[in-house]
Amino acid sequence: MATIQRRGSSVRRKTMASVGKPRGVLHPRVQLVGAEHFGIVCFDCAKVRSKFLLADFFGRVLIPPTIVEHQRPDLDAAVALVREAFQTHQLHDGVVAIERTGRYHRVVQRAFAGAGLETRIIHPFVTKQYRQPVDPGNKTDDTDLAAIHRATVTGCALLETTRDEAWTTLQLVIRHRRDLVVKGAALNCQIRDHLEAALPGFAACFDKFWESPVPWHLLRHFPVERIRATSVTALAQSLRDAGFQQRTVQTVFDWALQAAPGDIAANQHHRIALVLHEDRLRKTLEIQALEREIAELLAQTPYILLLSFPGVNVVSAADFAGEMGPIEHYANAKCITGRAGLRPSRHQSDQVDKANGPLVRNCNRSLRAAIMRIADNLIVCNHHFQHLARQWAGQRKDPRHTRVKVGLCFCRIAFQMVAGRQVFRHPAIQGRHFIIDKLNAFHRDHGTGMADVLRDLQAAIRQVPKREHAAEAKPLQDELRRIQDGRRRGPQLLRDILPIVLARLGVGAVQSKASGE
Repeated sequence: MATIQRRGSSVRRKTMASVGKPRGVLHPRVQLVGAEHFGIVCFDCAKVRSKFLLADFFGRVLIPPTIVEHQRPDLDAAVALVREAFQTHQLHDGVVAIERTGRYHRVVQRAFAGAGLETRIIHPFVTKQYRQPVDPGNKTDDTDLAAIHRATVTGCALLETTRDEAWTTLQLVIRHRRDLVVKGAALNCQIRDHLEAALPGFAACFDKFWESPVPWHLLRHFPVERIRATSVTALAQSLRDAGFQQRTVQTVFDWALQAAPGDIAANQHHRIALVLHEDRLRKTLEIQALEREIAELLAQTPYILLLSFPGVNVVSAADFAGEMGPIEHYANAKCITGRAGLRPSRHQSDQVDKANGPLVRNCNRSLRAAIMRIADNLIVCNHHFQHLARQWAGQRKDPRHTRVKVGLCFCRIAFQMVAGRQVFRHPAIQGRHFIIDKLNAFHRDHGTGMADVLRDLQAAIRQVPKREHAAEAKPLQDELRRIQDGRRRGPQLLRDILPIVLARLGVGAVQSKASGE
């Protein structure tokens, strides 16, 4: 172990095995075949074409910088050229180093990986750092290719884990949903702004302005001038004909008597607000459909076990799962927090050691954001983390420090749950939630068809450990008993699927009277 002395204290750290990153080290393979027999293909990618060169480990150029179009014949020709050069110059091993460029580098990566060559990815920042000392102020494709070669030799070209279609689909769906939620929030602000310009104070007449259909019915059927001059009877009759409750009619009438005048071109503000509201309704329906799809994808992964964590729902668990990917890619919980950048930056030189700087900047920002959203939920909805947040606030801790600490704690617990295929257990937190019951409630709120509900519940049961089946069955038995006794209103088709789910859990003590099973 190496010891670092620091002003009366010692900090023990592991001795570095190599200065290169573990996923980028090439030297054992180079030693095996010899540096002159190890080839490095370097790619500088653009939108429609790329430039590449081939050199051995020492940097001797074997294929000069060559342009290749992003088309199948040209890519196949480039692969054939590289293979021929490997044979001509007796290169027994090698890698293809590709600079990451948005998603344009994926075309080259797929072509060479499909040909059986090992592909590695280099971050553009690395290329820049290796180019500037040698070619300051001279940025060309050729100088970038030389920098990519130098970076690969030092172990900065990294292996990427294999992309799986199921996990990629989950990630794309949760990101698309999040994008729609952000756009919906922006629409809410725009609608509110136009309504305040057309009818100042109208939105304040309703406790649940966005959920209630009443204000939108009135806005559609009464122009700006008419809604101010309409009587209570006319407003009530319009709502009665549409089948809505009339409790807010008097409030709207009182507002109309003393409402401030609208802005210039109030009718146009009113029209724009209604158009934006239609767009908002479409996005809301799309979000609900995506959330049903997310639940289906989540039920097929072990991350469904996170629903037993108090304070974690289907959407947040799927958000975390989509950004994480397979749990097998992480050796321990520190790998999760390291990838998410939930650690302080450090600056040490001689006797100066600033070990508790701000969070590192280079990280997977999407994963960090998913963890921080869950931390926010836990601080609000989980009694244990509520207490910790209050305690740290009393100690005048930065709220950002609290969120990071909660996120770190969640990652440790989540890793034990998902990697160990076990439900939530924690001595300091209240009892766990029930996965099947939580998933069933989610589908009930989203109006999912019973065939899809049964499919997702059965998929979730396959992920739940068998020793927990009896516990998971208890709330379902209570639900079925309430339906049979007529004490619960709602979709009675649950009477048919709950016995099937209980049978899959190995519990058949309660049976549906209607089915007779």
